[in-house]
Amino acid sequence: MGKPVILAVDDDASVLEAIIQDLRRQYGPNYRILRAGSGQAALDMCVQLQQRGDEVALFVSDQRMPGMTGVDFLEQARHLYPEARRVLLIAYADTEAAIKAINTARIQYYLTKPWDPPEERLYPVLDDLLGAWAEGYKPRYEGMRVIGPRWSAVDYQVRDFLSRNQAPYIWLDPERESEAFEWLERYGLDDRKLPVVLFPDGSSMVQPTQMALAEKIGLSTRAARDFYDLVVVGGGPAGLAGAVYAASEGLKTLLVEPEAPGGQAGSSSRIENYLGFPSGVSGADLARRAYVQASRFGVEFLTQCVTGIRAENQYRLIRTSDGNEVSCRAGLIALGVNYRRLQAPGVERLTGAGVSYGAALVEARACRGEEVSMVGGANSAGQAAMHFAQYARQVTMLVRSPSLEASMSKYLIDQIAGTSNYKGGDRFAGGRSHGRKPPGWPAVELPGPGNSGSGDRAVHLYRSSAFNQLAAGADHARSARVRPFRTGFARGRQAAAALERGARPVPAGDQHAGISSEHPNISLSPSSPPSRSA
Repeated sequence: MGKPVILAVDDDASVLEAIIQDLRRQYGPNYRILRAGSGQAALDMCVQLQQRGDEVALFVSDQRMPGMTGVDFLEQARHLYPEARRVLLIAYADTEAAIKAINTARIQYYLTKPWDPPEERLYPVLDDLLGAWAEGYKPRYEGMRVIGPRWSAVDYQVRDFLSRNQAPYIWLDPERESEAFEWLERYGLDDRKLPVVLFPDGSSMVQPTQMALAEKIGLSTRAARDFYDLVVVGGGPAGLAGAVYAASEGLKTLLVEPEAPGGQAGSSSRIENYLGFPSGVSGADLARRAYVQASRFGVEFLTQCVTGIRAENQYRLIRTSDGNEVSCRAGLIALGVNYRRLQAPGVERLTGAGVSYGAALVEARACRGEEVSMVGGANSAGQAAMHFAQYARQVTMLVRSPSLEASMSKYLIDQIAGTSNYKGGDRFAGGRSHGRKPPGWPAVELPGPGNSGSGDRAVHLYRSSAFNQLAAGADHARSARVRPFRTGFARGRQAAAALERGARPVPAGDQHAGISSEHPNISLSPSSPPSRSA
């Protein structure tokens, strides 16, 4: 979409040329100045502008025109562009008609011809009108759009990849927003093949792969050189820091990262114990700052997955997933950590479709008015719980330990304890309550801002953090069972049925700890730890 439009209408060619010249001299840098020789021609032009999605800020129309008067034109144009300002040009004899038009055509001003000098009689009036219009003007979004159902693993992966690479986009869920179908029809796409990514240049991608999407949004997927002094594998804080230090000393440095700079820390909603940020910093902002700093020193970023490393003479050769190789004098392996997967039947098929790992950035706003459960009690889970509580109706943390102190930083514990809507649960994930509350905080419930929602539930798993990597208790995680209830899981019966097909039956009388005491969607209840031989 181009600049907003100012449309001048007059059947007298000399008068129309004069007003066009004055408008261009004052408003040309910020507005498109268009002309029409009649009221009907101007209406046809408005229809075309509307079809293209252009905005009209101001109509300037002469009153005395054959076929359609200026008042008639402005009255009809108001229905096409109700927010546009309307000015009527009149002769002195038309003053009475202009006054009536204030009520009928809702014009904002009328000017008597001639308007010389424009600096005194034209521009001050139009400046006020355009200023008032600009206050309520919201430019139409012209970037990427992602259309896909929320409970689709592929849709989640697309949105997560774009978010972590800080590529702006609008997400439209066809189950909730009819606008999604309008965009699909405009691009000629089948609504049975989702997700799709729409680009402002008119192109689109249907169920794109990560590498294809990376290349489309401008990320480098092929190294620019064959040889580097240093290749860094991994784009987390450690890899970024190593790349900055190397490049600042003049080394030709390549950083290879398959997803997005920032690593796990980049997905954190808030980090408050990172040196140099007394007010805290989001993971995305931390990653962005590090990326800019590394780029300033000449670090080259490559979006690829490393599949092999081998030595040849005094050099190291790095093979990527596209089959290409780059050589280097030295390689720095900074792989960071991955979230441990919850070994529970039925969870894998719902990952990305209601169950997600570390999804604070991409999922928080989508959980408005819903119930969210966090599995984990370390820093990542605490940060995410505070962030989700701004949107969700209720956030429940399921903690295996009898206390948060064993795995969470004290500043986060204090924040949760100081939250006005904090509620300590009487039951906890990790065993039976036996009618009493264990010591510490076995369960933490953070009711959200009181939004009424659909009651859908999403489970977000935070199995490790940057400061508590690979915490103990994997045996208990592997032995957890998933129990479906009649209320279903996530969104609708389809997901509940999928969960039920992969879950082991549990006796009705088995009253283990659940996410909600009234309407549990999913309950994580540990069984006896498996033997070492298992």
